[in-house]
Amino acid sequence: MKTIPDQIADIKEKLPDLTSTPPGLKVEASSHDLKARLDWGEPGLTIIDVRDFESFNKSRITGAVPMPMDELVERAKSSLEPVRDIYIYGETDEQTAEAANLLRGAGFRRVAELKGGISAWKVIEGPIDGAVEHGNPGPDAYNVFARLQHHAKAQKIHK
Repeated sequence: MKTIPDQIADIKEKLPDLTSTPPGLKVEASSHDLKARLDWGEPGLTIIDVRDFESFNKSRITGAVPMPMDELVERAKSSLEPVRDIYIYGETDEQTAEAANLLRGAGFRRVAELKGGISAWKVIEGPIDGAVEHGNPGPDAYNVFARLQHHAKAQKIHK
């Protein structure tokens, strides 16, 4: 006759595993893959944008960090662990693949190429940030004097 601990162990082996796990990292990831991972609530990943700073400032995936191609390996080595899950995207899929290969060559083992980049992310309505996405205030937006002048002109027109 089996002991109670042995019986419990036997029963546990027969039960299905109901523990929720995040979607796995793929070498070539879609926007849906990344969004599923973020929706699952896993903070253990980094999203890298290798486009130039101007493009990054205009529009980017929320939470992405800028690491332009010419600084990519140096910045990644100084700020990320080599076992960190990294999702990377660029201007094109070719630039994304090149950046991913640079990181892999530098010892980063868990790098996913985000296919379609920011365009694919926008198609699935993933969260985005940037001046283009949230409106870019004009040069007089914070100049109170210029705003008062504009208001005075507008008042004269409407009289």
